[in-house]
Amino acid sequence: MTGTRTIAAIVVAAGRGERASAGGEPEPKQYRELLGEAVLSRTIKAFLADAHVTWVLPVIHADHAGRFAALGLDDPRLLPPVTGAATRQGSVLAGLQALGPKRPDLVLIQDAARPLTSPEVIDGVIGALASSEAALPVVPVTDTIKRSLDGRTVAATEDRNTLFAAQTPQGFRFPQILSAHLRATRMPREFTDDAAIAEWAGLTVALTPGSTRNIKITHPEDFARAERLLAGTSDVGQAMETRIGSGFDVHPFEPGSAVWLGGVEIAHTHKLKGHSDADVALHALTDAIYGALGEGDIGSFFPPSDPQWKGAASSIFLAHAAGLVAARGGRVVNLDITIVAEAPRIGPHVAAMKAAIAGICSTTPSRVAVKATTSEELGFVGRREGIVAMATASIELPRREN
Repeated sequence: MTGTRTIAAIVVAAGRGERASAGGEPEPKQYRELLGEAVLSRTIKAFLADAHVTWVLPVIHADHAGRFAALGLDDPRLLPPVTGAATRQGSVLAGLQALGPKRPDLVLIQDAARPLTSPEVIDGVIGALASSEAALPVVPVTDTIKRSLDGRTVAATEDRNTLFAAQTPQGFRFPQILSAHLRATRMPREFTDDAAIAEWAGLTVALTPGSTRNIKITHPEDFARAERLLAGTSDVGQAMETRIGSGFDVHPFEPGSAVWLGGVEIAHTHKLKGHSDADVALHALTDAIYGALGEGDIGSFFPPSDPQWKGAASSIFLAHAAGLVAARGGRVVNLDITIVAEAPRIGPHVAAMKAAIAGICSTTPSRVAVKATTSEELGFVGRREGIVAMATASIELPRREN
């Protein structure tokens, strides 16, 4: 449990990504697409999907402001990106210093090139920080490791039982890692990761479970492997299962001039009443995705008692639900919404709704269905007192035994 602790996640994306370019491909690896979505977008959404995370701060290259803006990411917890440095260590320090005014209790430092980081890995790091000064997700080394002094002959065989491969996010108590990074600037060496700086500074670093799926995209062939993992045809034999959820929502009308439905604003004689923008269609769809994930409902993630969600765009809620699917290595298969209303007319706006929903969920409009009907003037809908929406979501997730 995090209690009232504030947690910031720094996503380091300031490199040029040249090693992952193939055949002169100019696009930096963090902006190249994996199954239709940029690597950096997937990485950021993994942290936005975690309810424990208070803020997410991207650190980007000075030349990539336009590329980052083109990702179209929109979440109140996503801070404006800051410019990184020539080295990873310098970029992390830039992010830490930018977070200074917010004074988070904990900070997670994530490589942008790890777009498949799961909620379990993130929460494992956060949980370890309750009793440790730093936390590092790792996987055991399974290959036999040889040491060579000249690169030509074997000098020794390492005990692989004592060896672990480090991953990100690496977690720290914010004041300690900021102090350690500032001290490290005076050293004549570059540290390979933030846990190494913590070790050098005398902090105790706890090991937490990493994941074989939490790969770092470094070379061109890593894109193919990541896509296989996302599609469920991975080289580690990860089978996929289909999950289905349903959602239902209703909102009454109140005086106004437009309603939000399916992510589209439609002129009308009234608006829908609710704590957020009251988009009844997106609310039903969000709950359907949460249902397929085996999670709670919108209120459990975005309680109406919290003033920060007053008037909030419902696209934030849907993006959170879709982000949970992506963070678990899954994908949206199809989404189906039925809107029950006497007015306004829905038909002219269906194409725009499909496009809006597909964009929020990082899928294609062909996987989204929006249908409309009336209640034949029966009940409160027939009396034009409100609108009802029902939704079904089908998703694929990596198969688990429990």
